[in-house]
Amino acid sequence: MRETIQDKSYRTLGYIEHKSNGDKVVTNITGKILGYYRKSMNATTDYMGRILARCDAAVALLFNAEF
Repeated sequence: MRETIQDKSYRTLGYIEHKSNGDKVVTNITGKILGYYRKSMNATTDYMGRILARCDAAVALLFNAEF
């Protein structure tokens, strides 16, 4: 399932794809992968696999993205 994330002006910031195992893939509006939430580790990582948070902070990746 893919969830669309919008700001308060209803502009699309990106998408979160929910995997069946509980993992999430975060992409910007162009489809570039920004990071992942890995349920087995309970960690949010950037696109290179570096741990950013020990919780589900997937949405935060959209607000901290460098374009």
